[in-house]
Amino acid sequence: MIKFKLIISIILFSIAIHNVVGQEAEKDSTDTKKKEKKNLRFSIIGGPGYTPDFGALLGGSALFTFSTDTSDKDLKRSVVPTGFAFLFEGGVTIINRPQLFFNHDRFRIFGQIIYKNTLDNYYGVGYETAKNTVRSDSTTQFRNNALQFNPIFLFRLKESDFFIGPLIDITSDEMKEVSKGVADDPLYIEQGGSSNRLYLLNVGLGIDLSYDTRDVPANAYSGLLFDFKFTHYADFFGGDLNYSNISLEYRQFTTLDWIGKRKSLGWMVQSKNSFGDVALTRMPFVGSPFDLRGYYLGQYRDHSVHLAMAEYRNMFNSKREDLLGKLINRLGFATWAGVGVMGPDAVNMEGVLPNFGAGLRIEVQPRMNFRIDVGNNPINNNTLVYFNMTEAF
Repeated sequence: MIKFKLIISIILFSIAIHNVVGQEAEKDSTDTKKKEKKNLRFSIIGGPGYTPDFGALLGGSALFTFSTDTSDKDLKRSVVPTGFAFLFEGGVTIINRPQLFFNHDRFRIFGQIIYKNTLDNYYGVGYETAKNTVRSDSTTQFRNNALQFNPIFLFRLKESDFFIGPLIDITSDEMKEVSKGVADDPLYIEQGGSSNRLYLLNVGLGIDLSYDTRDVPANAYSGLLFDFKFTHYADFFGGDLNYSNISLEYRQFTTLDWIGKRKSLGWMVQSKNSFGDVALTRMPFVGSPFDLRGYYLGQYRDHSVHLAMAEYRNMFNSKREDLLGKLINRLGFATWAGVGVMGPDAVNMEGVLPNFGAGLRIEVQPRMNFRIDVGNNPINNNTLVYFNMTEAF
């Protein structure tokens, strides 16, 4: 299986290289003044692929970047990365995670919009349960029909680097065609699951407070981020369950000019906590393309999850001025190591989840990378491959 994944990685890498060469050839034949006037930039990489959670697929990643005010040269470019996949086993997934900057960066819209109709897996709640539950079509599998709408509206506080604003989180989760292992899970039964279906509507309102000095949020070389989110979900808002989520996050980045240009180090500490009758589909978990890569998505979940990780990012710098040199300058790599812990509350932790990995970077636009990451999960001896636009954090 690993060999198959690596073969697919090479295929996608070839497609990416083809796109980069094509962009460079077009770039050399385009008038410079016309390029400078061009605001919207669009990149897409796609083809046959493989993901650890969905298997073989036909998909890709698209990236739109633009300025909402071309007269403001200091305004950060808005970034709209979109991942999409059509699965060979049946299903589709679309993930959009925009970062939009308005009015001289006094107002931002972040968040995510996700649609999934795929075969998925639920391992239960708790470290020991997830560790010892065998992934199979009879123990963990179900069809996941999910839609999430989660915009975050941030307003700058005067001339500071502090932002505050409301957030909305509406999720529609349908678990159907559930395997016997899922149907017998105590929490699944408690939250209204039948022998073949569970439907949960979660409607939450909250607040986001952040301090952000990152130079480019989608791929920071320097600066830091402190972020606090509180979201309350209630039947009063139209949802099915009453619970709250609190997340805390700290990220920091520094350039490593003593090694060379475009070398940086980033680190992150994150804490996600839920309180009350939290939906099993929305419980904090470890393992995604944006944190500890190498763990199946949502495999390890509980009421509290904490993690820390550091990542070294290195883009190559060629002195060649020909097409090969330009191609080399589009390539780089990253390597990371991290650890997560989880438990039934914010204090009592039950398990440790180590993680490490490395990945290829392909610059499709200035400071915007397509990445292929290979992450390892030593607990279950898994090595998983990921394809995404923009950096993990």
